[in-house]
Amino acid sequence: MKRREFFHSVSAAGAAPLLAGGLVTPASAADADAAAPLPRVDPAQIVTRGDMQYRKLGTTGTEVSCIGLGGHHIGRPKDEAESIKLIRAAIDAGITFMDNSWDYHDGLSELRMGKALLDGYRKKVFLMTKIDGRTRAAAAKQIDQCLLRLRVDTIDLVQHHEMIRMEDADRIFGEDGAQEAVEAARKAGKIRFVGFTGHKDPLVHLRTLDVARDHGFHFDTAQMPLNVMDAHFRSFARKVLPVLVKEGVGVLGMKSMGDGNILKSETVTPAECLRYALTLSTSVVITGIESTDRLKQALEVVKDFKPLTEEQVAAILDKTKKAAGKGEYERFKTGVQFDSTATHPEWLG
Repeated sequence: MKRREFFHSVSAAGAAPLLAGGLVTPASAADADAAAPLPRVDPAQIVTRGDMQYRKLGTTGTEVSCIGLGGHHIGRPKDEAESIKLIRAAIDAGITFMDNSWDYHDGLSELRMGKALLDGYRKKVFLMTKIDGRTRAAAAKQIDQCLLRLRVDTIDLVQHHEMIRMEDADRIFGEDGAQEAVEAARKAGKIRFVGFTGHKDPLVHLRTLDVARDHGFHFDTAQMPLNVMDAHFRSFARKVLPVLVKEGVGVLGMKSMGDGNILKSETVTPAECLRYALTLSTSVVITGIESTDRLKQALEVVKDFKPLTEEQVAAILDKTKKAAGKGEYERFKTGVQFDSTATHPEWLG
């Protein structure tokens, strides 16, 4: 059964639970999103060392910290030295997953991270960045720029950034598309693993996976919003997460607090947001850390983290259901202010 047929059948059957261990919340048969299961992390797969917890990154054979350092936020402090200090403090605390992107702050985030990873810090981390180019030429140029800024010969994971349009997958996998540049870079030893990101609609993620499969390609990772509001509105957790788990794709959760917007709903706390995302079947939850307080907040949650019970998840989702209904606090799904490639279409090539 093809994936599109699979989801059609789920909807027609009232989205009965399909995965053992999934968290199923009460819903009407007419609301397939609300009835679909939420795959949760297997506690047996969590490895604790010191005060940090680690998880497998899909089927890559690699282990990463369950919390990742967000690359956009690390470019926000006015003082570069402050950013470098934060990155190194996070690594010293056991955070190994470093997030970044070619376009964050016009390359400033990568430049700062490159400096922070000097003096032996590079060997302690799993380094990820993203590219916007949809053509082979644009993607190849951006990959080389990322390598220079990050001051490395190899990037552990490069992801196709902002897969937010239905045609994006066709472009990167088309003739002279970005995937050709990525494959060439991997063959040359510049890249270890390949993934994609997106924040707009779960259907775009599913189409990207479909197009990749049609081209005989299996993504190592996929990054997407996973938060307490997402479960109620155009849900990546309900529609995409089960597919990724089934296919062994490493799950990178992001926007657990929606850049602070979810907290403005006054329905949940930062700790609840992080615990909820960590309870899902994620390899890593990337969170924004632009200050020492934010770093301490994340570390405190991880220090004593245990997956939430089904009752605890249900209680959180019950609190957020009304606020989440129209995507008001997930503007990255409904607006354009988070779509950097819409503002800069020239980045696509």
